[in-house]
Amino acid sequence: MISLMQTATTLPIFFLALPAGALADGVDRRRMLIVTQGLMFIAAATLGVVALVDAMTPWLLLVLTFALGAGAAMNAPAWQATAPELVPSGDLPSAVALTGMGLNLARAVGPGLGGIVIAWAGAWVVFFLNAVSFLSVIAVLYRWRRKKVAGRVPAEPVLSAIRAAIRYERHAPALRAVLIRTALFVPFASALWALLPVLARHELGVDAVGYGILFGCLGAGAVVGAGILPKLQHRVSKDSLAIGATILFASATIAMAEIRQLSWLCWVMVGAGAGWITLMVSLNIATQTAAPSWVRARALALYLLMFQGAMAAGSAVWGVVTERSGISVALWFAAGGLLLGLAAIRRYPLKGVEELDLTPSPHWPAPILAVKPHPQDGPVLVTVEYRIDPQQSRDFTVAMEPVRQQRLRDGALRSGLYSDPADPSRYVETFVVESWAEHLRQHERVTVNDRVAEDRARAFHIGDAPPTTSHLIYTHSSEDSNGTNAAES
Repeated sequence: MISLMQTATTLPIFFLALPAGALADGVDRRRMLIVTQGLMFIAAATLGVVALVDAMTPWLLLVLTFALGAGAAMNAPAWQATAPELVPSGDLPSAVALTGMGLNLARAVGPGLGGIVIAWAGAWVVFFLNAVSFLSVIAVLYRWRRKKVAGRVPAEPVLSAIRAAIRYERHAPALRAVLIRTALFVPFASALWALLPVLARHELGVDAVGYGILFGCLGAGAVVGAGILPKLQHRVSKDSLAIGATILFASATIAMAEIRQLSWLCWVMVGAGAGWITLMVSLNIATQTAAPSWVRARALALYLLMFQGAMAAGSAVWGVVTERSGISVALWFAAGGLLLGLAAIRRYPLKGVEELDLTPSPHWPAPILAVKPHPQDGPVLVTVEYRIDPQQSRDFTVAMEPVRQQRLRDGALRSGLYSDPADPSRYVETFVVESWAEHLRQHERVTVNDRVAEDRARAFHIGDAPPTTSHLIYTHSSEDSNGTNAAES
């Protein structure tokens, strides 16, 4: 029953993070945060009332804990996605590091303070204090006047928004690199977190106070690391920071496998905390900067899914290894996995994220129409006709590949480039979008980085007039009511 508490806290992430990200990208994030904080307030206050009247049961505790976890899962993508709205882009690393410092300070100090309050007044007081904390956040959110950006088309349905997020990740190398790096680091790093209680209890023989000291040192190291991280980020590249932090965390894992003196392990935990916060801040910032605003909350939801899944799976694996081979073997293998994962930096660097400019660039002209389509009409076939010097056809084809990736990222079901055998200078780009509304969303999703790629490709055009763009909407026959299936066939 005790182990199910962790399950009740983290399981909602798997069910709700991606839908929450889809909602956060489609609704007012301020209002969504107020609602999710309100849900957590109700769950925490209910815990306090039940504990006060001495009606708590194990299953009721699990249910209310699950409710708190559900609120946190719904809150997390919108909460993290607001950071770029609140601070200038140059201050984003410091803002994320400050958030990480607060979280780790809470981890280091919170359990001890909670224990003191429980011993002094009872568990119900802790629950009510937690409820009050949510009210304070709601008060701040209520006073925040978020800048509203009016869209020209309705918000996406949740399921469509989730598909768009997965499609974006498939065709966004920078975001995919962050997720892969997370998947290579977190499962091995989870060994230290999962096995620290085992080490304290069975290897060191310390009580809850000793374990609290070790955990506090881990949190203190994270606080120190967060404090010096902004200065390092101005002097060292993201990948160099990631290498140094990974080596530091792997070294701490090895030391944890061999050292059995509490005083020395305290210093090891300080180093581990500094390495951990450096990696977490670097990956979080990379996720936020690898996705434009229209999909940022969903990208963060994918990151949370990858992170939580890797932590859960890794912890289970290291528990099994420890039971069969001992804690030292498990920690050595985990450290080796951390160091081997550094080989992926060459193929999946974070430096590519730094080069992106995902500021919206509304340079696509509005379609010229004789008849206004219904937003749900579709699929829509968009064609762009170019005139290219046959001697430069190969270079043009290469330049069009980033444009094709952009179309797929921003909503196209498929995209292609065709040449005309009867006219070697004629090239036609095509892409298909599921509806007219989705194509209008593409107009709002184009970024400065996309414009650079388009300008590079259009520089090959040799016609007197600009490339010709056409919009064609699938015409439904009386025998076919599903335009998308017909188009795909």
